[in-house]
Parts: sequence; C-alpha cells; structure tokens
Amino acid sequence: MFDVCFYPLMRIAENEQFSDGQRNLPMKRSLPFIIIAAVAVLAVGAGAMLYRVKERAITGGGVTRPSTNETGAEPLHVRGQPGAPVTLEEFGDFQCPSCATEAEVISKLEQDYGPRLRVVWRNFPLAMHAHALEAALAAEAAGLQGHFWEMHDLLYKNQAVWSEALDVRAFFKMYARSLGLDVERFAKDSTSDEVKARVVSDGEHGVSRGVKNTPTLFINDREVRASFSPERLHQAIDAALADTTPKAFGADRDLPPAKIQPKGERK
Repeated sequence: MFDVCFYPLMRIAENEQFSDGQRNLPMKRSLPFIIIAAVAVLAVGAGAMLYRVKERAITGGGVTRPSTNETGAEPLHVRGQPGAPVTLEEFGDFQCPSCATEAEVISKLEQDYGPRLRVVWRNFPLAMHAHALEAALAAEAAGLQGHFWEMHDLLYKNQAVWSEALDVRAFFKMYARSLGLDVERFAKDSTSDEVKARVVSDGEHGVSRGVKNTPTLFINDREVRASFSPERLHQAIDAALADTTPKAFGADRDLPPAKIQPKGERK
C-alpha cells in the first residue's frame, strides 16, 4: 500500500449523533468543531489550487508560456519505445516521499515489460513541499542538456538528503556536475523563463485532468485509483496490454471475419 502527498483535509464525521445534553453544551465546547468545519470548507478547493500557489511564485518575471493546458509541456519527458502499446504517465513531485518510493516501482516495471511499456513524467510540485519547485526547475534545466532522466533519478535517490537542506541549489549543482553538465549553464537555465514555463504547463495540464495529489498515475489515459503497489500496477498494465492486443479476424477494427477458401477454389 502506498500513500500519496496531499494537503490534509480535516473532516467532521458524517451522521455524528449527539444526546440532548450534548446539544446544550456551552458554545465554547462547540467552538473547536466549528473551526474544523470552517477549515474543511476552505480546503475543499485546495487540490486544484496546489499548483496555482507555485505558479504564482514563478510567473512573476514575465514568463511567456505556450498555451499547453491540454497537452502539458512539449516535448514530453519519455522513457521507452515510441511505439509501446502501454504508456504509464506520472504527475510527480520530487520532494514527495511517496513519489520516491513509486520511482523504484516504476523502474522495476520498465525492466519487467521492456519495449511494451513507456513512461511519461510530468511536474506537479505541491506547495506543501518547500523545495519541490526548485527541484522541478533543476530537473528541467538538466533536461535542456539532455539529462532529465538522470537528474530525475538522482533527485529521488537522494531525496532524504537535499529535502532537509537549507540551500538545495548547492546540492543540485553538485548533481549537475556529477552528470557532466555545464554547471554554469545549468544554474542559469534553472531560473530561465523557458524552464519555468515547462513546469507551469505541466501543472496546469494536471489540474485540468483533475490531479490533486502526487503521485497520480495514468495508464493509457486511465487514472489508476487503487493502491500503487507493484501487484496492482502489474494488473493495470496487463489489462491495458490485453485491450491493445489485436483480436482474431480483425474484430478489433470491426472488420468481417476473414474468409478461408479451400485450396481448390483459390484463384
């Protein structure tokens, strides 16, 4: 069973019963519940706003971003064969512990399914994580030098280290250096409008698809709503493979069954 990262939402138990004596308790006894209810109401729309908070923080510099709300940032960050029958798409946050755990699971799935599976990764840094945005920008900056996935793997592998640091940029520069990147260019790209625009586009795309927490996974455009255990993901991928397997006699294309003629009747 895997957890997800999200803004906690306080809820009052539905259908809670009170005795006549409890209903007459002084107002001060009820005040905590009223406060909790108010917090719950304010938090209902939090999921859609998670990314908006970060967006406002990075678009103040006059970012001109493409209208990619429907597709997210282009080109995609893809690992795997272009013609793979199954695509696993993740909206992730580099500081989310559950995402780090899921990264290991997905890596194993890539080994298990080989050319039958491709992975697409999208940024969805949550406002609740202090360094998630900077990590997303660092990964995108590495991507401009052709090393997005290598930085992706390093950020998750070392998450417990840099996520507690006061100056995360020093760690990100160290990772960039270990990958053989031009560190000066990397540092400059990390604050560039181009990189910011990619993060914003992915986040807006996620919100438009109902993403509220991380990790959120889609397999062939269908959201995986159950646990993200290896067993559950294997089942989902196997089901997607079954849906994409051509059926006998062209039935998957609504074609009539092939007619097999006896040898003597062939022309």
